[in-house]
Amino acid sequence: MTVSPRGTVPSAVVLSAAADVVTVLLFATVGRSSHAEGVTATGVLTTAWPFLAGTAIGWLVVRLWRGAWPVPAGASTRHTALDGAVVALVAVAAGMLLRRVTGAGTDPAFVVVATLVLGALLVGWRLLWSVLRRRSRPTSDRRRSARLGG
Repeated sequence: MTVSPRGTVPSAVVLSAAADVVTVLLFATVGRSSHAEGVTATGVLTTAWPFLAGTAIGWLVVRLWRGAWPVPAGASTRHTALDGAVVALVAVAAGMLLRRVTGAGTDPAFVVVATLVLGALLVGWRLLWSVLRRRSRPTSDRRRSARLGG
C-alpha cells in the first residue's frame, strides 16, 4: 500500500474501498428486497458479509498481482476494468465458498446472478469514475494519457 508521508492511507484508496462496500451492500439490499426478505440492517449484513470478505480478498489479490490497489484514479481504462473484474470474481468465489461453509444457499442460479450483478457493479463504477476523471482533465493531459496508452 502506498502511504502518505504522514502515514495515512491515500484518500483514493479509502474512497474506492468505500465504493466497493456500498456496492456490495446495494447488491445484498436489492437481492433481499427482490426475494421479499426483510431489508433490515442485520439481514443485509448477513447476506453481504461473505461478499464483503471476498471483496477484501479480491483487493489483496489485485495488490499482490499488480503491485497496486484496485483504484481507478489515474489508472488506464483497461487496468480499471480488469481490476474490477478480478475483485468481482474473487468476491463471488470467496463469498460463495463462505456461504457454503456456513450453510447458506449457493444455488447455481444465485451464483450466476451474483457473478453478473457484482461484476457489472464493481467494474461499472470504476469505469464510470475513470471516464468522468478523464473528461474533467484538461485536453493536454488527455492527449498525453492517450499517447501513453491510458
